[in-house]
Amino acid sequence: MNNLSIPEKLELLRSLETLDYIKSGRKVDTIFATEEVRSQYPKHMEWIKATSDHSQVLALGANRCGKTVLGAFAITCFLTGVYPDWWNGIRFDTPVNIWVAGISNRTVRDILQFELLGPIDDLGTGMIPRDNIGPYSKSSGVSDLIDVIDVLHTSGGRSTLGFKSYESGRKSFQGTAKQIIWLDEECPQEIFEECLLRTMTTSGVVLLTFTPLFGMTQLVQDFISAEDNSGKATISINWDDCGHLTKKQKDAMFLALPPHQRDARSKGIPSLGAGAIYPVLEDNFVIASFEIPKHWKKVAGFDVGWNWTACVWLAIDPESDTMYIYSSYKQGEQLPLFHADALKARGKWIPICIDPAARGRSQIDGMKIIDQYKEHGLNLSIANNSVEAGIYSVWEALSTGKLKIFNTMPNILEEFRMYRRDTKGKVVKSNDHLMDAMRYAVMTKDKATTDLVKVVDPYQYTTINQGTRVTL
Repeated sequence: MNNLSIPEKLELLRSLETLDYIKSGRKVDTIFATEEVRSQYPKHMEWIKATSDHSQVLALGANRCGKTVLGAFAITCFLTGVYPDWWNGIRFDTPVNIWVAGISNRTVRDILQFELLGPIDDLGTGMIPRDNIGPYSKSSGVSDLIDVIDVLHTSGGRSTLGFKSYESGRKSFQGTAKQIIWLDEECPQEIFEECLLRTMTTSGVVLLTFTPLFGMTQLVQDFISAEDNSGKATISINWDDCGHLTKKQKDAMFLALPPHQRDARSKGIPSLGAGAIYPVLEDNFVIASFEIPKHWKKVAGFDVGWNWTACVWLAIDPESDTMYIYSSYKQGEQLPLFHADALKARGKWIPICIDPAARGRSQIDGMKIIDQYKEHGLNLSIANNSVEAGIYSVWEALSTGKLKIFNTMPNILEEFRMYRRDTKGKVVKSNDHLMDAMRYAVMTKDKATTDLVKVVDPYQYTTINQGTRVTL
């Protein structure tokens, strides 16, 4: 004990406290318990929030990112009706009827049942508090597998929790309405469709948590290409979104993985195969951020729209001609003034190449969108929107090391990972606003400039700073 560092002692103390909570039947109280801990799991918090306004919520996560713990925590809140003060997901004020399901009866027993209830001979050491656990019946198929169990709800009534497995087939998922169904690990399409029917009349939610080891299946594709009003939400969770994983652990796990599984298991990225528009390994172009030197030229690509408005800033190293994507912006359902202020904050002097569609008229007042942004002080020009030529330019730059992306922009990387063509070879126009903006920036890099131009000759030293000329 005396040989431990202070951080190691604190970690040991937290582990002992957690063990005490588990023994006392209150494990749930240790999960996301403080604001500091919650800040280390931003995507887990986003997944919970998405349940408030979506009927189908997918955590597309890496291995060891805490997907099952996240699902078990949410299910416990629904069953008991006890929600933490910070909870911003959907709530049920009355007892609920819930299914949780996994690949096989054995994995359901060993993973889901264990996480929610603990071992069969010590129920209450899982996520659901011991005092809330009621009568249960066992399944006849596998020893110690619970079929249905009652859970005391804070209203005084009893919620019902049933355990299911995909190996039982679609028919086993037919039956009564459910408020919540949690599918841990990817399920067959027909089972997912059956679960949707079970929650359709209850304003319920189908929750999914899995690592996309089967690649771009129909289920995955339906989620990541879903329209904003589809009721579907996809939250990607990678190892960097998990506070419990150290760099040493992540490095060791990554090296132990087969190369073809590394993206899926470490980042939750489904294999897109030939459909990927930019089939380039992220390790080849994602780099740590650094301060951009003042003498480097900059330009931005700007994609406008009501649902989403996006902008990507690019800096160019004059010595190597390497381009660096160093900043990004993506925001929906705001007026041009709001977006313009955010863009100017990155540097009002930076040339911005806007989507040519902005020359069309706004549906609000008939004024051209581009003119609205110019009135708000943006330095605008029209971007080159040659789609295939632009895609080729970006791909060539990524492949040759001439385009790098800072690792501080997860939104860009999320879009990059899902940017693909459909079976007919067409670019899938969904969740691609930052990809369009990046393409505009790369295609108009010749318009890049710097905010500080110094000209030195024997007779004059002139400084031009954001359009102001001063002769010394």
